[in-house]
Amino acid sequence: MQEKCREFTFILYMSNPADLKKVFVVVPAFNEGGVIREVVTGLINQNYTVVLVDDGSDIPVISLLTGLSIHYLRHPVNLGQGAALQTGIEYALSKNAGFIVSFDADGQHQIADIPRLLDPLVNNEADIALGSRFITGGKHNMPVGRKILLQVGRWLNYLLTGLLLTDAHNGLRTMNRKAASMVQITENRMAHATELLTQIKKHKLRYKEIPVTIVYTEYSKKKGQTVWSSFRIFFDLLLNKIFWL
Repeated sequence: MQEKCREFTFILYMSNPADLKKVFVVVPAFNEGGVIREVVTGLINQNYTVVLVDDGSDIPVISLLTGLSIHYLRHPVNLGQGAALQTGIEYALSKNAGFIVSFDADGQHQIADIPRLLDPLVNNEADIALGSRFITGGKHNMPVGRKILLQVGRWLNYLLTGLLLTDAHNGLRTMNRKAASMVQITENRMAHATELLTQIKKHKLRYKEIPVTIVYTEYSKKKGQTVWSSFRIFFDLLLNKIFWL
C-alpha cells in the first residue's frame, strides 16, 4: 500500500504544475544585489516555492525583490552559508515542504537541472540527490586552479566522511522530507558541505549523484571560494573531527 501511495503522489506531481509548490527552493544570499532578482524570478516562473534567507546582507535583499512572491527570512548578522541553509530548511519543513532544494544565489546554478535532481526522490530511489559537474553529462567552465582545489577537497572529504563523491562541494542538491528532517547543519560556513556528507553516512540516507551544469561568470568568480577560505574550511573540519572523536 505504501508503494502505491508513492506512485500516486509521483503521478500527481508530474501531471499537475501546482504540485511544484511542494518543492521549496532554499536560496542563501549575502550581498547578491547583482543577480538575485534574476535568480529568484526564474525560480518563481517555474512554480517553485522560494525561501530566500538573507544572511545579514549590508542592504536587505527584500528591497531588491519588490513585487515577487517569496518567503523571506533574514539573519541580523552574517553567519555563513551553512547557517542560512539550516534556517531555510527548518522553515521549509515548518511549511510542510515535500522536497527541499539548495540553490546558490550567484547565478551559477541552472534552474533546468532541478527536475533531474528531483527525479530520484519522487521515484523513491534516493533521499538526497547531489549535483555533480564532473560525471558524464555534467558541464562547467571552471578555472583550472579551482578545479584542482575541488579535487583536493574531494579526497579530503573522503578521509573525513568515508564518502567518495565526484563533486563534494557542489551546492546544488535536493532532499526529501525524511532527509531534511534528519540533517542538522552546525557548521555555519562552507564546511557544511562536508558535514552534510557525514550526516548522510550517519543516518544511512540513500544518495545519488546527478549531472548538472555550473556556469561561472566574472561575478560568481569574485564570490567564490579562495585558497585561504579552503584552508579555513580544512581547519574547521579538522577541529570538528577531533571533537567528534
